[in-house]
Amino acid sequence: MNDEKITVIATETGQSMEVVVFSKRPDRIEVVIGAGTHSVRCELKPTRTGQAYAGSVMGRELVYQRSREQVQADIDRVRTGPIKSIR
Repeated sequence: MNDEKITVIATETGQSMEVVVFSKRPDRIEVVIGAGTHSVRCELKPTRTGQAYAGSVMGRELVYQRSREQVQADIDRVRTGPIKSIR
């Protein structure tokens, strides 16, 4: 099973990190930070302008720099998948 991963930025340090996507919808993206018993879920919601998603985990703000439209396009692309011919 291939887990979808996205890159988020910690605004305080500017550090980017790859996180695993737990669920993705245009109005909310849930990600998992860490692994095993030390993993933490974070909910990213669209910013007021809709140009990014933001959330916080353990007092740190995380930002995913994609718009709602881009996320919806990603979801649609995964949902339809590659076209396969039936023989």
